[in-house]
Amino acid sequence: MGLGPGDPELVTVKAAQIIGAADVIAFHSARHGRSISRSIAAPYMRPGQLEEHLVYPVTTETTDHPGGYQGAIDEFYEQAAERLAHHLAAGRSVALLAAGDPLFYSSYMHMHRRLADRFEAEIIPGITSVSAASAALGTPLVEGEQVLTVLPGTMPVDELTRRLRDTEAAAIMKLGRTYPGVRQALSDSGRLADAYYVERASSTRQRVLRAADVADADVPYFSITLVPGPTPTTPLPLADRGSEPTRRESSSVHSASVEPESAQQDSPNSHPSSAEPRAVGQDSHHLRLASPRSGSAQQNSSHLDPATARSEAVRQNSSHAPSTSKAAGQESPFLRPAAPDTQAAPQISHHPLSASRTSRMEPLAQERDTPSAPSDLTSPATSVDSDPTHPTEDIGAQSKTGQVVVVGLGPGAAEWTTTEVREALADATDLVGYTTYLNRVPERPGQRRHASDNRVESERAAMALDLAKRGARVAVVSSGDPGVFAMAAAVLEEAADPQWRGVPVRVLPGLTAANAVASRVGAPLGHDYAMISLSDRLKPWEVVAQRLSAVAAADMAIAVYNPASSQRTWQVGAMRDLLLEHRKPDTPVVLGRDVGGPTESVRVVSLAELDPAEVDMRTLLIIGASTTAAVATDQGVRVYTSRRYACTGDVPRSGA
Repeated sequence: MGLGPGDPELVTVKAAQIIGAADVIAFHSARHGRSISRSIAAPYMRPGQLEEHLVYPVTTETTDHPGGYQGAIDEFYEQAAERLAHHLAAGRSVALLAAGDPLFYSSYMHMHRRLADRFEAEIIPGITSVSAASAALGTPLVEGEQVLTVLPGTMPVDELTRRLRDTEAAAIMKLGRTYPGVRQALSDSGRLADAYYVERASSTRQRVLRAADVADADVPYFSITLVPGPTPTTPLPLADRGSEPTRRESSSVHSASVEPESAQQDSPNSHPSSAEPRAVGQDSHHLRLASPRSGSAQQNSSHLDPATARSEAVRQNSSHAPSTSKAAGQESPFLRPAAPDTQAAPQISHHPLSASRTSRMEPLAQERDTPSAPSDLTSPATSVDSDPTHPTEDIGAQSKTGQVVVVGLGPGAAEWTTTEVREALADATDLVGYTTYLNRVPERPGQRRHASDNRVESERAAMALDLAKRGARVAVVSSGDPGVFAMAAAVLEEAADPQWRGVPVRVLPGLTAANAVASRVGAPLGHDYAMISLSDRLKPWEVVAQRLSAVAAADMAIAVYNPASSQRTWQVGAMRDLLLEHRKPDTPVVLGRDVGGPTESVRVVSLAELDPAEVDMRTLLIIGASTTAAVATDQGVRVYTSRRYACTGDVPRSGA
């Protein structure tokens, strides 16, 4: 659905109704985690809706993906489509948010191509950023039979110049870093004197300037250059050169607290060099519905202007609308008008996340402490509070700071989650984590869930700290133990930033995947051992190889995490060859896959027989030391590493 250019009041009545009715709200953002679309839709969302946060792996950055930038983006869209397909196949309706219009330079088209042939799809149009910019300029863009040409600023300067010279009116989008070239094309085509620059149209940070007066360094991606066809005949709302953005007053109850960047989309650029990251203003929660207090002018529509009254009426009708499946062949719930709500209009308080993040937002890969598949916890779903919107009244309304608790679920099996962790999950108002891990936690009334993919650790940590700073009790969910290749380090590293001073952070331990796998075969980690991640996303392979060699030379057993992935398969073979320089070919190797999960498998092979094709991201390897033995028993192969050498103090030489 199209949400318009940024002002929540410009969301259509139909879009607002669908937002309130949908089972799942899906939205995009860059790796910083802040989504324009989510912030626009927030006033119309209801408590308890599932959220799918689709985080681009790359926007303007470079990538080491084997397929380059396009390969990384194509893979992301495939994975995102499957995440949404999972909900649709389960009978849930999904509202996929798109700033502006869904079919106008929007990311929705990529989801449409991948899903519309399997599931019913309804496209809700939205106001485009071109229309919003034209309204901000306050003069007709085209009239009569004039031709309007919409151009991306990423075009080569010569081609842009030619098209500007040949058209009567133009709108140039995707500015940002491209603005110097756009300015040159406007000048070369003789259109610079007639061109106007509109920044963040419809938002509270809207700014209008002559295109010639704009400093190149001050141009955000969310800006447009307009070349009107008719010559303006009325005064234009131009800001002084170099002035700060004008704070546009809003008549709406909710939009006064929302400052989304004006944008057409939350999507990656068509090329990495074309613009700055798009998605900002992530508002991950904070929607409060309560009975209006009598006598309050703010909740009485007779005291509101027409636009505000209309918005309140829409939310009144949509906040509790029913939701049904959008699977192919089923009736769409969005073609029926919402039943009128006979109760008074709800009071809505919107508290957006901070739009300014000075914390470190480097792309961090999610290193997992378990290779297990999702498995629901079997404890009863404990209600956090009787009020389904708790603790929103604390958030933003009080100065009290919440807390962040980083928990480990353990690998796979629900019974491996500790009582302490269960209690922390039940007490939390917000859960933050990788989608696969959050799916293992039972849903609780009023508890908000903020799911994301597995490559945004630092952004996830910043979101959790920001929620806690505003009063939420946040549980950051990891699998295994949170301190072993998981979220504890990311949260504590982010928490060291001065802006999070005063936000309490606790870490609750969990059973590690290494210990779980070891228990299935005996005690292969019974003596000194090391844990090493084979992933080279956060450190170069040379460092991984150096550490493997050092541990092997020291004759220690090794628990190997993250041994392979769909794009990273060669490291297992390289590790095997490197270890064979220090270990005998018959050294026991334990392969544990999905331990504690429904497809658990555990095998013991020799180091020489280790086949990389049998190893994936859900596998954990344990490489034995010289004192590790594999013994056949009636219960299967038992593996242990002796705590003593044949002669105390006599450490075997490498290769012995």
